[in-house]
Amino acid sequence: MDVHLHELTPVLSEADAQAAQQQLQQRQQRQLAMSDTRRALVLDAARSVFAEKGVGGASIREIARRASYTPGAIYSYFDSKEAIYAALLAESLERLNQEVAAARPPKVQPHLTLSAKAQAWFGFYARNPRDLDLGFYLVQGLAPRGLTSELNQPLNARLHDALRPCEQAMQAMGLSPEAALRENTALFAHGVGLLLLQHTGRIRMFGQSAELLFQAYVDQLVDRLSPGERAPVPAPDQPDLFGR
Repeated sequence: MDVHLHELTPVLSEADAQAAQQQLQQRQQRQLAMSDTRRALVLDAARSVFAEKGVGGASIREIARRASYTPGAIYSYFDSKEAIYAALLAESLERLNQEVAAARPPKVQPHLTLSAKAQAWFGFYARNPRDLDLGFYLVQGLAPRGLTSELNQPLNARLHDALRPCEQAMQAMGLSPEAALRENTALFAHGVGLLLLQHTGRIRMFGQSAELLFQAYVDQLVDRLSPGERAPVPAPDQPDLFGR
């Protein structure tokens, strides 16, 4: 029987096989890192375009130009500008959730937990006004309809994840799930209102600090839900979140 050389399959030693597998894994890791870097560049470019033009005025072509890519390259990562916006918002919400998770009171008591978690989400948006824009569709008039239901639902769920610890603390203070949800909604609405006043500069007409007003609201909420227990009030010399 004739055997042709091209029909022979080389048999690798165990060491050679391991070396080949390692090279493959390293190549895949480099490709993944490159992909992540390119995706980050696209998101950075999109952030600036959305801030200037809003979602309605933005275009894939302009985002691609600022990222130094072709529109076709952008579509390999995102299928629409709304998908890019959703990715930016998802990234923001992950950072919000991490900050809320890291906020722990010195003692594990419901009223202290409520104060710590509320201050965490409020402080995040106070220090990061661009994330406030993203989270509340303030990028030059974007309405919630700017995102599809498929994109919007998981984003809303992640925002609720960041707010849920306050709701759970209220339940631990004796509220029913329904009452805790109502109070948490009111807390969120109050905080967002103060953030918008601060973000737009309108709060200056009242000569007030959004941070102190929010702390006062949380203190009053704790007093109402758990009389006699008050979350610690920040020392007078504590730096204001807004640099005042």
